[in-house]
Parts: sequence; structure tokens; C-alpha cells
Amino acid sequence: MVTLKKGRYSARLAQSAADVKAAQRLRHLAFWGGDGSAVDADAFDHECNHILVEDEGTGTLVCCFRFLSLTGGHEIDRTYSAQFYELGALRDFDGPMIEMGRFCIHPGWADPDILRVAWGAMTAYVYENNIEMLFGCSSFEGTDEGQYLDSFAMLRDRHIAPKRWLPKVKAPNVFRFAARLRRKPNVKLAQLRMPPLLRTYLMMGGWVSDHAVVDRQMNTLHVFTGLEIKAIPPARKRLLRAISA
Repeated sequence: MVTLKKGRYSARLAQSAADVKAAQRLRHLAFWGGDGSAVDADAFDHECNHILVEDEGTGTLVCCFRFLSLTGGHEIDRTYSAQFYELGALRDFDGPMIEMGRFCIHPGWADPDILRVAWGAMTAYVYENNIEMLFGCSSFEGTDEGQYLDSFAMLRDRHIAPKRWLPKVKAPNVFRFAARLRRKPNVKLAQLRMPPLLRTYLMMGGWVSDHAVVDRQMNTLHVFTGLEIKAIPPARKRLLRAISA
């Protein structure tokens, strides 16, 4: 069972329907706005575990995400990501996997320690359960790729998935940035506009699909993102273990 306390924040697994409902309310607030009373929910919520990050002083839920555990790549077709990407190559992955999704931080909170605690909780679960791959959809806000061209150019140059795992196109509306972009990225702008969650994946050695899905329902552009645990640089592994301890 995941429990983690660091500074003013603590992370734990949801234990009740009320916990899951709280996560769904935060997701709706983060993704859609409103007054925090509506919920963002789908059928995958019943299959997943949910991690809640709370402010210890006030009990405020400041971050949440969910994850789906797989015994191996043969189960890849039952994931959320498989709705949008053809993941046949990953069926050959032989080892425990986790799909991480619906990650969000309360729009009223900007403390970088929140992200650190969330990753610490996920790291603890990964090492306790001998997980070998972490994956999911990493989202850019909005569906206009024009504001993220430097980020996509950097992904093209440095972070495309190995051919043996590369997802193929499945969604009807995609931005094929690896094939279409010809620009040299402005590294500063690329980093500035890269979503924080995706930036963290990449810092650990993660990789992405060669195209982004245009998801108008969620008002995002997202890329499939994978991370083989054995590929995390040793210094980064030590840092993650320290956070999760």
C-alpha cells in the first residue's frame, strides 16, 4: 500500500468510493473548470487504483492520478491509451507494466513539491511491485500545435520511441510531427512549453510516439509516453528512491 509524507504533503491510495469521487471532482476542476462540484469520470476508473496527494495542514486534495497494472504487454489492448494508439509492438513486452493517467494538480496550487511527492508515491509502487515499464498519454493543453512546435521538434530530435516499441497511428485526427516538422528547435522555448509531467518522463529517459493525437473532447494534444525502468539513469534512480523513502 502506497503511503508517503514529505514536508506539508502526503500521498496515499484511495480507499473508498468517496476518495475516488474526490479525485474525479479535482480532475473536472483541473480539466474543465467550474466550481469543483462536477466530476470527470469514465469506465477506466473502476479498473484503476487512484493516488491522492493532500495538504497535511488543511486536508485539501491538491493532486491526483490513477494507474492500471498489467502483468505484461499481452494486456495492452485493455488500456486507456490503446483507444488512441495502435500498440501492437508493446504486446511483446515481457514484464509488469503500469499505465499512468488522468494526472492533474489543483489549479490553485503551484508548489513544485506536489509533483515531487506524486512521483515519489509512484516510484514507491514501481519498486515494491517490480514494475518494468511505466506509460501513458502526456498532454499539451489545447489542440493548436502551433504554440508547441519547438517542443515537438525537440521530441522529434531526441525522444522518439525505439522502433521495437513505436506506437502506430490509430486515432482519426493526429499531428505527425516527426514527419512534418523541419524546424530546428529553440531549446529554451521547447523546455518552457513542455508539460511538466512529460518533462519529468523525459528527464528519466522516457520516449514518445512520433505523432500527437488531437483529442478535442479533452481539448488536448497528447503523445504516447513510455519509460523502461531499467533505462532510468543511476543518478535519477537514486534521487527518486530518496523521494519515495
